[in-house]
Amino acid sequence: MTVFASPRFLPNVMWADAASCAATGALQVAFTGALAALTGLPAPLLMGTGMFLLAYAAAAAFMASRRTPPRTPIGLVVAGNFGWAAACIALLVSGLFPVTALGMAWVLAQAVCVVVLAELQWTGLRRTRGGAGPAAGLAPAGRW
Repeated sequence: MTVFASPRFLPNVMWADAASCAATGALQVAFTGALAALTGLPAPLLMGTGMFLLAYAAAAAFMASRRTPPRTPIGLVVAGNFGWAAACIALLVSGLFPVTALGMAWVLAQAVCVVVLAELQWTGLRRTRGGAGPAAGLAPAGRW
């Protein structure tokens, strides 16, 4: 059995998504001013996206904890991750903010991370096609 065929593959990818968003969100909320100065990104943008990432991390953790991953919400996550990456690139090419080299690295790292996660989530969704109905994804997994 390959890692992609494992029944825990998709939940594990969702846990990784939750953890990366929680870490990024916590950094952006806790160190908004310092990150704004270092990256050239506006503090309100960092605070707003940081708060969003913390809320998203909780939702991703909920999805990861289900016995059967909820396919439709995870499909929306895939689309959202690709959208986040596109927004990151648009932010950088727009020239709206005086983004520093560290700021470019911060934004590009997020874009790369979410594209990789979206690809893994999409792979997991394709591998679990034909699973139980939508209500089954709401049952707790019973283990972390």
